[in-house]
Amino acid sequence: MKEAGAMLDEWYPVGLLSRLTEAGSKTALMGEPIEVVRTPDGAARVTSGDGNSMPVRIRYGHVWSSLGTPAKELFAIPEADQPGRRFVDVGVVRVRCSPLRAVENFLDVAHFPFVHTDILGAEPHTEVENYKVEIREEEDEVWATQVKFYQPQAAKSATGGITTEYMYRVPAPTCSVLYKTCPPRPEQWDVITLFVQPLAEDLCDVWPWMALFDDVTPMTDLIHFQQMIFLQDRSILENQIPALLPLDPGMEIPTRADLTSIAYRRWLKRRNYLYGAQLVAQ
Repeated sequence: MKEAGAMLDEWYPVGLLSRLTEAGSKTALMGEPIEVVRTPDGAARVTSGDGNSMPVRIRYGHVWSSLGTPAKELFAIPEADQPGRRFVDVGVVRVRCSPLRAVENFLDVAHFPFVHTDILGAEPHTEVENYKVEIREEEDEVWATQVKFYQPQAAKSATGGITTEYMYRVPAPTCSVLYKTCPPRPEQWDVITLFVQPLAEDLCDVWPWMALFDDVTPMTDLIHFQQMIFLQDRSILENQIPALLPLDPGMEIPTRADLTSIAYRRWLKRRNYLYGAQLVAQ
């Protein structure tokens, strides 16, 4: 799979452990058919279309696998081991877009007032303040910090509008981790992730997962709130042109609010993460 570049050897979510059965679930990974099965000991097995076993990791409520040979372990989220947090398996949303487009949209703060009106943003509070973006070479990750934005309802647990602080982290080409102000515990961060399974270059399954401090909100409400947010994004994602994510900086005109997107695209190109990307104008 030459067009996949270095993405062939990365870890990807392929199922929610709690929903797996011994009967198995057929799905796909980067155009290849695979099957995910719950084993009698409560673990999971993943096999390719020709019946060969694939590497497996179980973390953050999900089963992870790879078509290649990952050179490093699945990225760590320390908050996943922090006592007192509620871990929310949001489920899956299928989106007809590049898996890289799905991640880039998650990194975009500027669309909040226009797509998530009166929830994550509202007019006239549309300005994106200056923030810091860097590619951390030692971790090989993209980070955006000091991101601040006014939000009418920053989380399901929020009781009113607040200026929310964000940190964005991209530890893998189709995964992003968001740290944001935690309304019940301002000294802590809520953690919201986007794990994207690339089914094809223009089709993906998105598996959001959260690690929150919220002892009040029913689990069903937490799940529905996050699903509502992402479903608002889906229509935008499915109508973006071009369908694949352009990596040539001359193909789209960025603004100051797009610093994270610019760094993400530069990082993808540098690391040869090409599955779902468009390199030159067509």
